[in-house]
Amino acid sequence: MTTDVLVRLEYLDGTTQVTRLTPSAPSFVVAAPVGAIGVARTYSVLGVEHILSGIDHLLFILALIIITRGGWKLVKTVTAFTVSHSITLTLAALGYIHIPQRAVEAVIALSIVFVAAEILRGRQGRVGITARAPWLVALTFGLMHGLGFASGLSEAGLPAGHIPTALLFFSIGVEAGHFLFIGAVLSLIALARRVKWPTLRWAPLVPPYAIGSIAMFWVIQRIAAF
Repeated sequence: MTTDVLVRLEYLDGTTQVTRLTPSAPSFVVAAPVGAIGVARTYSVLGVEHILSGIDHLLFILALIIITRGGWKLVKTVTAFTVSHSITLTLAALGYIHIPQRAVEAVIALSIVFVAAEILRGRQGRVGITARAPWLVALTFGLMHGLGFASGLSEAGLPAGHIPTALLFFSIGVEAGHFLFIGAVLSLIALARRVKWPTLRWAPLVPPYAIGSIAMFWVIQRIAAF
């Protein structure tokens, strides 16, 4: 069985080289110790890859897109999420916060279930806290999602002498991945609105039920793994 491998090479001067090996690219060249530019490039790419491969984080963002319906409310919500997860990402990466990863992953799944349930309440005419103040929900759950992002960063490690640069550009990479995903979703929504689909009363319930069901499966699976 083949899989991707993250290789971390540490030099005697404390600097590191992080490379991702894949079945299509199973080798790499040991380079001279990289400077700040090399660290910025490597960790920004790691950030993008981490968020785009994190289906649970993307489902949470998708649920927020649905409940905010885009516009400035979505911008403020994503900004709050960014600020929140950046705080815990930094604290966890620097070793100031230690929470079992399985507990973090279970709470992340619960956050998705919560927002999916809030979407369904809205469909029933009951406005929940997420519809009224989505930025507050994003700010709260973003703290736990930041701990999830930190797990991806811990796999690569932080290069000695370039820790602030690595943290900054990993976060920038995560945000770039967020906005790539948001842009793709909003484009698909805009395209779907131009197509004349048959009017089905139950159609608006499909996304929240699908998101909530997947997330609830994760909750059960992750709690059972304790």
